[in-house]
Amino acid sequence: MGPPGFEPGSRAPQARMLGQATPRAHHVHIEEKYFKEGIHHSTMGFEWYREFIDTSYKPKDDDIVVLFRFKPDEDMEVEDVVGRIASESSVGTWTTLSTLEERIYNMRARAFWYTEEYTKVAYPLILWEKGSIPQLLSGIAGNIYGMRAVKRLKIIDVEFPKEYVESFPGPNYGQEGIRKILKKEGPLTASVPKPKLGLTQEQHAEIAYQIYTGGLDVIKDDENLTDQSFNKFERRVELVAKARDRAEQETGDVKDAFINVTAPTLKEMERRINLVHDYGFRYFMIDILTSGWTAVQTAVEYAYDLDMAIHGHRAMHAALDRIEDHGMSMLFIAKLARLAGIDNLHIGTGVGKMEGKREEVRLIKDSIVEEEVDEVPLKRLHQKWYGIKPMLPVASGGLHPGILPALFEVYGTTEIAIQVGGGVHGHPDGSYAGAKAVVQAIEAYKEGIPLEEAAEKYPELKKALEKWGYVSPK
Repeated sequence: MGPPGFEPGSRAPQARMLGQATPRAHHVHIEEKYFKEGIHHSTMGFEWYREFIDTSYKPKDDDIVVLFRFKPDEDMEVEDVVGRIASESSVGTWTTLSTLEERIYNMRARAFWYTEEYTKVAYPLILWEKGSIPQLLSGIAGNIYGMRAVKRLKIIDVEFPKEYVESFPGPNYGQEGIRKILKKEGPLTASVPKPKLGLTQEQHAEIAYQIYTGGLDVIKDDENLTDQSFNKFERRVELVAKARDRAEQETGDVKDAFINVTAPTLKEMERRINLVHDYGFRYFMIDILTSGWTAVQTAVEYAYDLDMAIHGHRAMHAALDRIEDHGMSMLFIAKLARLAGIDNLHIGTGVGKMEGKREEVRLIKDSIVEEEVDEVPLKRLHQKWYGIKPMLPVASGGLHPGILPALFEVYGTTEIAIQVGGGVHGHPDGSYAGAKAVVQAIEAYKEGIPLEEAAEKYPELKKALEKWGYVSPK
């Protein structure tokens, strides 16, 4: 059940009115006074924020709808905060304006539903530059976060209309990358060499060879490995390509790499992407949040030009989404990544060392892989994707063979990328054995064989279970 006044399945549920305050009761109504009687704006003076609350408004098909969670400052009423959120993120400001004409007034955002701590705001599409994530965030995640009246604010979700969705490319490959690039059915398996920093490019490439021949598909750079003195980017790409070619000849399987092209400038990022492409890799990796959305959208253009796929790492996400009532949700970040065109994205595990409950991970997963998802009150809005390709969800962080069955209960075993770092390289017999143990655990689960039983057949899996058991690290 939703909050009081919530009608399941309705995009514009009835508002729960807090007290008797309404926009008309709080201020002289602008449409009547400003435009019908010609009253000068300055006679209104300060604060016309409640004009942006309209509980009779029904969102139009082309409106962008945002679900916010908020907490008012101690001396502020709920309506004052709700009005400020809608006003300051659209056409309003702290005072009435002599420059406000009726055409612009009618472009205002409208808070059409609210409770003590949640509100839904509808924004006309005309306010937004289509195909631009930075401009969107400058509005709905802009100055409103810094207002003294709003003590806490979090974007829970955004429903994007058809015209806005279709202004973005979406993923080049998405889930199809497993089959089209790696020539296999899921899951995609990957590993980050550990320790994440400090290995030379030669050591890095040797570990790549070990995990390739141990049965994993991809070697992946960690989020903070780019171009350091101990592991230079160009040399790493060259040596990993040699390890890939050698492993492909020996195993007969297709191998690839998620090499981190995150860079200080777009020009350098482009150079790195081109180098990765020239060595025959079909994927590259970018830290989507630390790079910024302009870099992400530019990288997507390069990926389409070179017919490559992008592995998106979410480094820094918890700085934005971990606080329950402030920031923005991982769900919203993931939806932006799908719009922009990221093919694979880390979204959590629900069972490993990283924050993220199982329900949250499932909500995110469904939102990035399905063509349409329903509203879940106060947790997710309805969304249709209008043909934008589904992303491949990536599970990573504290995984090892013993907890893979629990992971598969959340994700399934097909359309998923499993990234195991310490759970490979911490194996008592080394990285090759660790990779084999991961593959053995996956195959056992798919065949319905308990890991304990499979371990009697596979010594690599047996030693992994002896070391880590079935415990999730923290």
